[in-house]
Amino acid sequence: MVRKLKYHEQKLLKKVDFISWEADNNLHEVKIMRRFGIQKRQDYTTYNKLSRLIRTLAQKIKDLDPKDPFRVESSAKLLEKLYLMGLIRTKWDLENCNKVTASSFCKRRLPVVMYRNKMVQQLRLATQFIEQAHVRVGPELEGDSSFFTSTNLEDFVTWVDASKIKKQILAYNDMVKIFFSSFFTSTYLCSMFVRL
Repeated sequence: MVRKLKYHEQKLLKKVDFISWEADNNLHEVKIMRRFGIQKRQDYTTYNKLSRLIRTLAQKIKDLDPKDPFRVESSAKLLEKLYLMGLIRTKWDLENCNKVTASSFCKRRLPVVMYRNKMVQQLRLATQFIEQAHVRVGPELEGDSSFFTSTNLEDFVTWVDASKIKKQILAYNDMVKIFFSSFFTSTYLCSMFVRL
C-alpha cells in the first residue's frame, strides 16, 4: 500500500495521471508482445519500424504514374518479396502492403510457426525448446526465438535428431501404431469368428 499524499503533494500532482501516460501508451504493444511471446521490446519496435517502412514505400510506389514501367517493376518486386517472406497472402494487389503490421512479422517468428504447425501446445514451450536447442531449421540448429521464418523455411522446421523430445514423439508414435495394428487385427479376427 502507498501512503496517502500530503496536501502540497496533492496540489503538485493534481494534473498528473499515473494510470495512462500519453507519452508511453503501450497497452497495445504489451498485448501483442504477450500474445506472440516476444521477450524483448526492441524486437517489437523493430517490426513496427519495418512495417511502417513497407507501408511508406508502397505509398510512394502508388503515387507514381500507373503507366510508368518503373512503377510496374518495383511494385512487382516488392509484392514478390513480401509474399515470399509470408507477410502478405497474395501478390496481386499493392493494397496488401498497407495491411502489413508488426503483427505480420510476429506471425512469422519461429515459436509461432512451431505453434501453428502443432509441434507444441503453447508459445512459451516453443520459446523454451528453441532456447534449449531442440529445434533446427533445415540443417542449421536455431537457438534464437526471434528467428524470422519465411514460407520457404517453414517446411524445414523440425526437431534436432539428438533431442529427447523427438525420441519421445517417436516412441509415442510407435506405441500408437502397435496399439492400432493390434486393435484392428483383433477386431478382424473377432469378426471372422463371428461369421463362422
